[in-house]
Amino acid sequence: MKKRLENPMLLVIDMQNVYGKGQAWECKRFEEADRNIRILLDHVTREEVLFTKYTAAVQPVGVWKDYNRENAAVNADPWLNDLVSDLKPYTDRYPVYEKSTYSSLENALIREKVKEKSCVIVTGVVAECCVLSTVMSLIDMGIYVIYLKDAVAGIDETTEEAAIKVLEGLSPLHLKIMTTEDYRKMKEGNENE
Repeated sequence: MKKRLENPMLLVIDMQNVYGKGQAWECKRFEEADRNIRILLDHVTREEVLFTKYTAAVQPVGVWKDYNRENAAVNADPWLNDLVSDLKPYTDRYPVYEKSTYSSLENALIREKVKEKSCVIVTGVVAECCVLSTVMSLIDMGIYVIYLKDAVAGIDETTEEAAIKVLEGLSPLHLKIMTTEDYRKMKEGNENE
């Protein structure tokens, strides 16, 4: 695993207000994921960090036309689409890239940035769509993934577990599933060697 951590990237996917408690696209463990992401950001030493933010496409194609029509009220609300306030200070140091599909790799700039990484540490929302799609895209590009299950939130516990179940079939060859604390300990152990 030491080699995998030589040139990592921390990817924070779509931590926007709309996924918070009581909001239209609420993810039940959003606050826990947010807290663990901040722990990672406060202890990042070598990782390059990228944030993504879902923004509805101006000219959607195919099923995205229906998706955007059905979610027009959410898409039109700037506050719902903004990153949560406690993560905003980190965007002074780290870039935010917009995307208009589930996979973060839809954005060509992100694809270019991850290409040379030894692995990508994946966090954010929504476990069963944007996160899962991004993980699959990373694997398709040949990039190893570390999936931090307590820094990822889904619509509910059942769908989060379903996403993990799918990913378990790809572990350990394509990815490693762990907690934030396990990742920090592993990283510290590698740095002390």
